[in-house]
Amino acid sequence: MHVATTRRQHKDKIYETHLLRRSYREDGKVKNETLANLSYLPEETIQVIRESLAGKHHVVAGEGFEIKRSLPHGHVAAIAAMANKLKFPALLGPACRERDIIYALILAGAIRPASKLATSRWFKDSTLGLT
Repeated sequence: MHVATTRRQHKDKIYETHLLRRSYREDGKVKNETLANLSYLPEETIQVIRESLAGKHHVVAGEGFEIKRSLPHGHVAAIAAMANKLKFPALLGPACRERDIIYALILAGAIRPASKLATSRWFKDSTLGLT
């Protein structure tokens, strides 16, 4: 099977047709049987069909990787968005590593109050340590 593309010109317009075809021999002559008209499909879909028929393997979204771990992020994003809206990071001074650490400690205190040691250990299980 293959995808055959034909182009016809009528007046000033070019018409392009994509057909899914099967080739076979009958009495020593090569024949083509049209199985489907793919002309109304998007060009990307036709290209995927063409590649699949050529033997290329496509990965379905979500199957090409394995989730090793996921972290909850909604509560962190909500607190960080509100703090940014209130321009809280600017109150802590110019952007630097120390300011980011203090900012993360303050946000962590609002999300999950604990000691500094417990908070620093919690960062590896939170997206707050990544922001």
